[in-house]
Amino acid sequence: MAAAPRAPGFAVERATRASRAGAVGAAVLVPGLAALPLWGDASQMRLFTEFACYLVLAQTWNLLAGYGGLVSVGQQAYVGLGGYALVVLANHTPLDPFLCVPIAGLVAAAAAVPTSLVVFRLHGGYFAIGTWVVAEVYRLLIANVSALGGGSGTSLTAMQGIPRAVREPVTFWIALALAVGSLALVYGLLRSRHGLALTAVRDSEVASESQGIDVRRTKLGVYLVAAFGAGLAGALYFLSILRISPDAAFGVSWTAFVIFIVVIGGIGTIEGPIVGTVLFFVLRELFGNLATWYLMALGLLAIVVMVAAPNGLWGFVAERWDVRLFPVQRRIRLAPGDPAP
Repeated sequence: MAAAPRAPGFAVERATRASRAGAVGAAVLVPGLAALPLWGDASQMRLFTEFACYLVLAQTWNLLAGYGGLVSVGQQAYVGLGGYALVVLANHTPLDPFLCVPIAGLVAAAAAVPTSLVVFRLHGGYFAIGTWVVAEVYRLLIANVSALGGGSGTSLTAMQGIPRAVREPVTFWIALALAVGSLALVYGLLRSRHGLALTAVRDSEVASESQGIDVRRTKLGVYLVAAFGAGLAGALYFLSILRISPDAAFGVSWTAFVIFIVVIGGIGTIEGPIVGTVLFFVLRELFGNLATWYLMALGLLAIVVMVAAPNGLWGFVAERWDVRLFPVQRRIRLAPGDPAP
């Protein structure tokens, strides 16, 4: 009697061919960048430091808005709080200025806890406008503190005793660590059950709550992560330029540029902010001297991309050719050697 055919088996696939190739490329690229102080100049290190600031901010904003559905236009609040926390800690405590960068990120996240009690009462467009108003409140509060230089700001005097030959490479290495760390944090979070809960809340709060997800805790968690990332970006940026002012720290341009970066690159993807940040800096280096015409061109480009490719440049590539360097989905594949069903 012939044996009955074996039922096909299935396997859950978490990696792709593109992600494996990307991991190899990252293993080569990151050590090469880490050696930049050995073969590059100071201007290149400063440019990459600024690049890292926007990348960290874009990744965490994308996590908040693209995956969590919480569209904030007030992340400059935490950029400014992170920058000022760095200045206060470095200038007025015996802590090492470089060590103050991650602490400043924690200060920004701590400030986000009471802030969330206010902004989470709002929804949709009201939430977006509310976060902007909160950022303006923080700016006015800081501008009226004379010990912090008032409206004209203050300098990071704690860096005066550190030679430039030490300051710039260490700042660059911190920037590289934060850029890589933000990618790892977002990727790890989205591949976990917390990432599944986050996207479920984005799609439907009512449905996710019916499945046992704590909606408020999930939203608070992603809000704190985004505030932490913005605080790190602010602390890193003002560590590199050595001076801070309320208008520079709490300017809405921080969030405006980040929204452009994420929308152009591809909202709701990890690769999108990387593509958008690279494109933003290329355009700025080529056409930044055109002043207001440059800003108008950025706006026009954003409109064209949103009409032609609503999911952004990387979203278009991923949908057309199924290329995913950071796969967070779970795919069911037929197990090798098993017959087709």
